[in-house]
Amino acid sequence: MILFPAIDLKDGQCVRLKLGEMSEATVFNDDPAAQARTFEEQGFEYLHIVDLNGAFAGHPVNGAAVEAILAAVRMPVQLGGGIRDLATIETWLAKGIRRVILGTIAVRDPALVREAARKFPGRVAVGIDAKGGKVAVEGWAETSELTIVDLAHRFEDAGVAAIIYTDIDRDGILKGLNLPSTAALAAATSIPVIASGGLASMDDVEALLRPENARLEGAITGRALYDGRLDAKAALARIRQARGARA
Repeated sequence: MILFPAIDLKDGQCVRLKLGEMSEATVFNDDPAAQARTFEEQGFEYLHIVDLNGAFAGHPVNGAAVEAILAAVRMPVQLGGGIRDLATIETWLAKGIRRVILGTIAVRDPALVREAARKFPGRVAVGIDAKGGKVAVEGWAETSELTIVDLAHRFEDAGVAAIIYTDIDRDGILKGLNLPSTAALAAATSIPVIASGGLASMDDVEALLRPENARLEGAITGRALYDGRLDAKAALARIRQARGARA
């Protein structure tokens, strides 16, 4: 199980949204590269970044901040937000992003996701963001009629590296991960699933390590890290302990 610290970028700063609302953004650090270094020094092994402005604009907006992060850390980085064509995918992978996350385009143009996954094996993930069980797009501003399982099944044989599933109804409010829904998605697809939205404390980390959630690749944590509700050292030590027990 991998615990991914999150850096959400809005206007060049690290923020956390509440329930996906751009107007409900709290700034936690105005130096994203420094924040990324802190996460790496704490022992995290994989960084999750979202270009929030890009998700709404439909193209990358916080590119300078992302490049500064890439220059500051050695750990792999996955990036989502505003990545909606093959040229942008190629550009980010060439700059050092380990894995791009395709969200809106996975609904609008699934053929592009398949093409990208074939061209860049292991480096394309699909972001499934849901409100009330239905897939949301355009930076969470619109809800489609697709269910999360419907969308996952579109890419079952496409070579997608992972699905990042975010429950928007829990994002940024520290109510705990929606593990029953996430585990159900993981059981419905062969694609590795990463949980996102609501991770609040060590209780969530312990829940992730239960046998019924063993299919999950990991989880993303944001606000709980920034406001100190989740102790990075303790969480990572517990995960290492669990890995050792399974080895």
